[in-house]
Amino acid sequence: MTYLLEPLQTGALTLHNRLVMPPMATSKAEEDGKVSPDILNYYNEKSAGGYIGLIIIEHSFIQQAGKASHNQLSIADDSVIEKLTELSALIHRNGSKSVMQINHAGSGTDEKITGSVPVGASAVANPRKGTVPRELDQNELGEIVEAFAAAAARVKAAGFDGVEIHSAHGYFLNQFLSPLTNQRRDEYGGAIQNRIRLHLEVIAAVRKAVGEEFPILLRLGASDYTAGGTTIEESQFAAQQFERAGVSLIDISGGFNGFSIPGNSSQGYFAPLTEAIKKVVTVPVLLTGGITEPLAAEQLLAEGKADLIGVARAIFNDSTWASRAVKLLSEK
Repeated sequence: MTYLLEPLQTGALTLHNRLVMPPMATSKAEEDGKVSPDILNYYNEKSAGGYIGLIIIEHSFIQQAGKASHNQLSIADDSVIEKLTELSALIHRNGSKSVMQINHAGSGTDEKITGSVPVGASAVANPRKGTVPRELDQNELGEIVEAFAAAAARVKAAGFDGVEIHSAHGYFLNQFLSPLTNQRRDEYGGAIQNRIRLHLEVIAAVRKAVGEEFPILLRLGASDYTAGGTTIEESQFAAQQFERAGVSLIDISGGFNGFSIPGNSSQGYFAPLTEAIKKVVTVPVLLTGGITEPLAAEQLLAEGKADLIGVARAIFNDSTWASRAVKLLSEK
């Protein structure tokens, strides 16, 4: 167990010490991707009081070609470190730990955002955006692996408590994982062990960049919920390989075309995925997905569906959610 999670795992199995705020894009960064006053105000408001054990900062682009949207946070060069240090310090002063999520959009963007033709695993239309990317060659893949590693080193330099690699929601690494978008005929395509080859290279490079003690999280799109897409059995295999490679926590999501299950709006709708992943790994597993009620979150923990609970949209919409949840559960 890494030091990142120890404060969240002491005491009773309660929401109070297992609550995570997962990343949600705010589009509040400066035009060049640097931390803005609006970003500082947003995370100050969300972390006030320290009621949230861990805050995962919204996905940040590792290079210009991987930028997903206007006013997205950047982790693409050393010039961003100074203001990111201010952000991590602010969250720490408020009593929470914080991780940065690093990402490459791949085909999940367009030329108007990046200034270049989008790239991806294969020249297959992105199911979410419709963009047909240029297929990358192996030398270019190596450059992106290096960009992930450099971004992770900046996260550490800025004082965050860990880094999260994004492989969900139809972005770059998810495009390699999913057979919907990975139709390569080289060693990066075909069977699941090939489709996660790039993930393992990224994890190894990030680990080398940040050292052995710095937590590495991975957000995994564990099921595409689409015929011919990634299956939970494949994701179980992938999760085991990621743990062996040095990942400290697996953050489960799903749905290649978004982050939901069609027709399912239950509390913790990704619970079948986290339950399946928990059976095959020993690192903590984070559950998100439509959780809005504190009692429902507590019940999911009690049933062993996950090790930590992520509440995103409810906290995004109401900054008092965590404090009210803690008070409610303490009065039970």
